[in-house]
Amino acid sequence: MHPHSGDPAASLISHVLPADVTGVESWADGHAITLFAAELAYIDGAAPRRRREFQDVRWCARQALASLGAPLGPLIPTATGAEFLARYPTWPPGYVGCLTHCDGYRAAAVAASDDVLALGIDAETHDRLPAPALNRVASSAELAHLSVLRSTHPEVAWDRILFSAKESVYKAWFPLTRRWFDIRDCAIVVDPREGTFTASLPRNSSEGPTSAPPAIVGRWAVSGPVPEGHVVTSAVIR
Repeated sequence: MHPHSGDPAASLISHVLPADVTGVESWADGHAITLFAAELAYIDGAAPRRRREFQDVRWCARQALASLGAPLGPLIPTATGAEFLARYPTWPPGYVGCLTHCDGYRAAAVAASDDVLALGIDAETHDRLPAPALNRVASSAELAHLSVLRSTHPEVAWDRILFSAKESVYKAWFPLTRRWFDIRDCAIVVDPREGTFTASLPRNSSEGPTSAPPAIVGRWAVSGPVPEGHVVTSAVIR
């Protein structure tokens, strides 16, 4: 599949993950799943829409974990401090993973921790990013890069891909370093033909309990025309 498919229902997760990472995606609501007691407690009092998203994305995660023979358990944050504030769920021992959801799409990705140190995935609606939001997340160099991409491939919401790529990088990067970074300090260059992107971070921002590389190569895929369909990106650290 080309990174940009005109079919809004085209599979995305399989095109952004390497062979040793298992991904499951869904466009449907209301998957039958019995949440663990800790998961029910975690979303107690949440709005109905939030509960559906929480449930459906964990259905994806359980499908991915089961396919790897991993034990199932509650996927909720168990750490404290900054780790808890990041709201990253704790995965079964020996596995790393990531969850994402947006309007009309949910996905999970899981891998053995012997193969992958950390991974991030992000899903967004395939629509232009509002100008104020774009100016908050993109540097002047990135804005120039986006202008070139729009002139040569106007059918794709490149600004949304750039934003999603930064989200994926952060989701992979934070669990290793336990440090925040300014989203504008994560410099993204997108390859429009190969379906990849390169993320560069200041070297000192990657120091932490486990170091992250200063450059990460990720993948992207798009389904449907603007403003239909979705954008999915991934970042894998080994």
